[in-house]
Amino acid sequence: MSVEQNINFLRRDLPAGCTLIAVSKTQPLDKIREAYDTGHRVFGENKAQEMVPKYEALPKDIEWHMIGHLQRNKVKYIAPFVTLIHSVDSLKLLKEVNRQAQRFDRIIPCLLQVHIAEEETKFGFSPDEILTLMSSDVWREMGNARIYGLMGMATFSDNHDQVRREFRSLKKLFDKVRSMTVPEGVMMKELSMGMSGDYKIAIEEGSTMVRVGTAIFGQRNYAGN
Repeated sequence: MSVEQNINFLRRDLPAGCTLIAVSKTQPLDKIREAYDTGHRVFGENKAQEMVPKYEALPKDIEWHMIGHLQRNKVKYIAPFVTLIHSVDSLKLLKEVNRQAQRFDRIIPCLLQVHIAEEETKFGFSPDEILTLMSSDVWREMGNARIYGLMGMATFSDNHDQVRREFRSLKKLFDKVRSMTVPEGVMMKELSMGMSGDYKIAIEEGSTMVRVGTAIFGQRNYAGN
């Protein structure tokens, strides 16, 4: 199917209130433009050095989401325009996002990435660290970095029960934080979980944002990456 057909299928498949993030990493500008021409405006990248030239080359009404591991020294490149950073996986990174947001006189919405997978390669806070963070006084310094929710990646596995269990644990944490008295600047509005291979399970478990690339654009071209 074409990019347009794939996006239209996903739009019909997703429930109301669930945002589709078209993961455009490694995709050429013409493919992104094809998706844009269907009316889609929300795109996700996992590298700052790839996001910046695409931002510069494409229409300015696109919402750019950073979904990959973000190094602190790369925040300054996306701080002027990024719409949402899904992958804030440490307190040091959160502080750097706040610092760069101040430089550019912006409020940058963020999601805290939680490590829910059994794989060692995934980044993120532990659930206990999230709960501790919510009761800390670090938020007094965070006037320009706003927390809008949580993000997590399940284990890359065909074991759907395991994937569901991991998503369910993140939703449970999300609900727990939402029931707490949270600091000013923290709003539990978004739960970003689910990709091309597991977004249907993620939706069933309460995701409000799914990050879908292959199911829109087809297999990625990794040449030169």
